[in-house]
This record gives sequence, structure tokens and C-alpha cells, in this order.
Amino acid sequence: MTKAIVKTDFQFAGQKGLYEGKVRDVYNIDDKYLVMIVSDRISAFDVVLPKGIPFKGQVLNQIASKFLDATSDICPNWKIASPDPMVTVGYRCEPFPVEMIVRAYLTGSSWRDYKAGAREICGVPIPDGMREHQRFDHPIVTPTTKAEIGSHDQNISKQEIIERGLVSKEDYEKLEQYALALFERGSKMAAERGLILVDTKYEFGKKDGEIYLIDEIHTPDSSRYFYADGYEERFAAGQPQRQLSKEFVREWLMEHGFQGKPGQTVPEMTDEFVASVSDRYIELYENITGEEFVRDETDNITDRIENNVKNMLARLR
Repeated sequence: MTKAIVKTDFQFAGQKGLYEGKVRDVYNIDDKYLVMIVSDRISAFDVVLPKGIPFKGQVLNQIASKFLDATSDICPNWKIASPDPMVTVGYRCEPFPVEMIVRAYLTGSSWRDYKAGAREICGVPIPDGMREHQRFDHPIVTPTTKAEIGSHDQNISKQEIIERGLVSKEDYEKLEQYALALFERGSKMAAERGLILVDTKYEFGKKDGEIYLIDEIHTPDSSRYFYADGYEERFAAGQPQRQLSKEFVREWLMEHGFQGKPGQTVPEMTDEFVASVSDRYIELYENITGEEFVRDETDNITDRIENNVKNMLARLR
């Protein structure tokens, strides 16, 4: 098997701390910059799975880097540069404690809740009579709280966010405006590739009083895509949609009796399954970007990352 990076433990000049997320390891440099290393870890149902997926970190980092550049005219973002295929270096911002989820279709977790009887998501009413994968009249914003590792993100309404003082009314309305504008841009870019941007999440932070887009954007870990070709026919026939997302990993886990609930055990991830997931991520990259994926050298990944980041930080500091 090709090597996968599931843990990093670097010591960079000016390092103030390390935050290990579900997928990303984020190094604080001088309380001014962040070095975000996108590992090959994979999570589903808010659980980090026991094996890494080769090239997944490179796929996610390069997609996010491309879309950060393509949307910087809409909203300031944290990126300064991407000095390594698995790394982005950017400004340290104070993150808002909520994630902005934008949905254009009733699918995934929203469909599962709807099928169970829910008729609103995060305070947004959903009409009766809708079907799986049906398009909403217009995209809706359904925020969640940001969870720690091992915990589940929790749906929350705009009203509750403001009432609890998690985000001011003025800032929240700006976040909502940015999220919808970014989603519109992402939808147009997806359409050019024959894809539909179904739903996605955005994270924001503040730096010097200004709101910045942070973390990733429009990757298959944070977004769901349908193929546009055949969508209407499949929807009319009540058939599953052809998707570009990691939903296939969730579906595989559910087929093997795992949904992240207490007492459940992650099924065995065979080498064959891991390789198939890696191939699927590369397929996602090529479909989303329209570019051929170039597998970077994997023999000495940690040395490569360390050298590239140190050279970048030397220029910044």
C-alpha cells in the first residue's frame, strides 16, 4: 500500500501550539500564522476511521486552495500560500463557534431527518410532500455548532445563535451573506464541470475586526456534488443520484452496521477498500477541477512537508 500520513508532529520556528482536528493538523506560528497540514485521515459520522487514505490530503488541500483563490473577490480568506501539496499557510483568525451549512437539495442528513418526520432544519421550515434529492426553491442556510473530536455537530437556528451570543446579529447576517454568495459562485463553477453543488459548509473567523473565510472550501469532505447529466431523469424515477462526495464512505459504513452510535464498532477497512477510496478521491479531484491529478512522491512525505513549510515560514518571518 502507498503510504498515508495520519499523524504529524513537527516543531517549526515560532510554534505556539498544535490543534489536531478530525483531518487537519493546524500549527500556530507566532499567534500570527497557521500551518494547516491536511492529513490522510478520514472521518464519517464525526468519527475518525482507523486507516488513512493515500493522496486524500493532497486532493483536499489542492481543491481547497483552488477554490480559495477563485472566491477571494467575494470574501477575504485566510490563505497566504500552499507551499506543499498537503499544506496551506495562512493568517490566524479567531474562528466563529458555528459552521455555515448551505443546502440547495433535500438529501443526506437533511433527508434522513425529514423522512423521520422533521419539517424544519435549524429553524428553516421545510414543506410537506418533498422527495429525496429534490431541489429547494432557493438555497437555505442551516448552521451547526462546531464540535470537538468525538462529538457531533449540533443543528442550531439563527435566532438561537444570536440569543446565546455565539455570534452578533450584524456578524451573523454578514456570514449568511458571504455563505450564499460563495455557494452561488461554487454552483456556477460546478455547472461548468457538469456538476451540481448540492450542499456544503463554510467556516469563518475574524482578524483585525474583519471577517475571513477559513479552513477548506468546496472539497468532497465539506461538500456534496451530483452529476448534472441524468439528474432530472433519476429524480423523476426515484433513483439514487450519481454523487461526487464522501457519502459513498458513509453508505459503506451504514451497510456494515456503523453510524457512529455508542457501542458500534467501525468495520474492518481492508487494503482493497482503502485503495478504492483513494481512487475515488482522485476521481473527485479530476471531476471537480477539470485537471489531471498528479500523485506527489510519497516515500518521504514528512521530510518534504517539513522542508517546504520551513522555507515558507523563513520568508514570512
